[in-house]
Amino acid sequence: MKKIILGLLVFGLTIPTFAQDVEQLAEVWIIATNYKYLSGTDAEDEALPVELLQRKVATYDIKSSDIYDDEYDHYEVAFYIPEGKILAAYDKDGKVLRTVEKFKNVKLPVAVSRSIQKRFPGWTVTKDVYLVNYNDKSGKAKKMYKLRLENGDKLIKVKTDDEGKFL
Repeated sequence: MKKIILGLLVFGLTIPTFAQDVEQLAEVWIIATNYKYLSGTDAEDEALPVELLQRKVATYDIKSSDIYDDEYDHYEVAFYIPEGKILAAYDKDGKVLRTVEKFKNVKLPVAVSRSIQKRFPGWTVTKDVYLVNYNDKSGKAKKMYKLRLENGDKLIKVKTDDEGKFL
């Protein structure tokens, strides 16, 4: 009997310590103005530097920029990292209209690597350039890899799309 009473006493004293005060938070609006750009350039196994710079382009606020002026209809902004660069055109509301992107020596997607190994066994990729052209009208990005392959003293250059199809 003592154990039950002691247990209820301990239980009764610990319950109020877990009570929480509920505070009303301010309302937050999230507007995805460049969701089309992100979905148009998105790939399953995109290289990390490419993905990070594309997210930077999508979240860039042109209205808070020093170059913003109500008189202009569109703006061109360049983004640089050591692995590549993106030149993006924005409208006056901050929507991405088009981009030209170039990245050097980034991780190749699995589909491209498999395609190279299948068609050129024994060859190694020594240099690659990843090019992306996005246009808002189509909502899609054209992606291409320019690859330099070597096998001993032999050298060839090939082009593929992001699915590994040779161009």
